[in-house]
Amino acid sequence: MTFEPDLLKLAEAVINANRAAGKMLAVAESCTGGLVAGALTEIPGSSDVFDRGFVTYSNQAKTQMLGVSPEIIDTFGAVSIAVAWAMAQGALAKSDADVAVAITGVAGPGGGSDKKPVGTVVFARARRGADPKEIVADQRQFGDLGRSGVRDQAVRCALELLMPAP
Repeated sequence: MTFEPDLLKLAEAVINANRAAGKMLAVAESCTGGLVAGALTEIPGSSDVFDRGFVTYSNQAKTQMLGVSPEIIDTFGAVSIAVAWAMAQGALAKSDADVAVAITGVAGPGGGSDKKPVGTVVFARARRGADPKEIVADQRQFGDLGRSGVRDQAVRCALELLMPAP
């Protein structure tokens, strides 16, 4: 796998900043299919910062691996803030990480709808020990950039969310 040099620079910055902060990371990925974990583990020495990644492409995987309630998926849909938040919380619960980021979305070319068109990606970040009322989540509309373009933008956004708070 070849990652763009600027994306690797961002991944390296994430690893270095979290190493300096003493934080371990986990990711829960759906539409990115492990690309965030791949970018992080491309960086030498990432094993002292990156704990694990979960690729939960199907709804069943989200439920089995991360404990996302099927009712949440049925009520809000797999591409929703509620599901992304549950994925991030599940990644924290099933890892030794201090911070987890989850990604779920519609990369295309099909699968979009009027409410969730192709290019819709939802992110959530959970921190161990944070106030449970503090929900950090965002929905982005990248537009129909093609499957690779949407996934690339999603990886970049997820890496930015993994940067430690100043």
